[in-house]
Amino acid sequence: MASSINNTFTYDVFLSFRGIDTRYTFTGHLHKALHDKGIITFIDDNHLKKGDQITPSLLKAIENSRIAIIILSKNYASSSFCLQELCKILDCVTEKGVLVWPIFYDVEPSNLRKLSGSFGEAMAVHEVRYSGEIDRLKKWKKALNQVA
Repeated sequence: MASSINNTFTYDVFLSFRGIDTRYTFTGHLHKALHDKGIITFIDDNHLKKGDQITPSLLKAIENSRIAIIILSKNYASSSFCLQELCKILDCVTEKGVLVWPIFYDVEPSNLRKLSGSFGEAMAVHEVRYSGEIDRLKKWKKALNQVA
């Protein structure tokens, strides 16, 4: 029987992931397993176009989730959308007591902390693209370090 962990939350779990890396593998299997156990899980089934902004409904889903599972994969940081989502999740840790369970999917936590490997490459691209938005870049770097 499905029931929410806490009545103030709509979802038990929010899944944050980079679709091209894990949608049809790890994340897809995790979502099915949680669903089969009656755990109310939010997964963004929409395929977002490059450059799309995080939607208000997705922000609301993050705010209304008790736990956020973040699947940090090779291309996670290449998505500005994923980074926005990560920042919102971490804000909700402080504001709403959301629990965060990071999963390092074929990446090392040190890659996030040191911004090395694919995470360093992704941030270098973002620094060019968002050169006038230093606060945004700082927030993304801090969020990657914090989740690591």
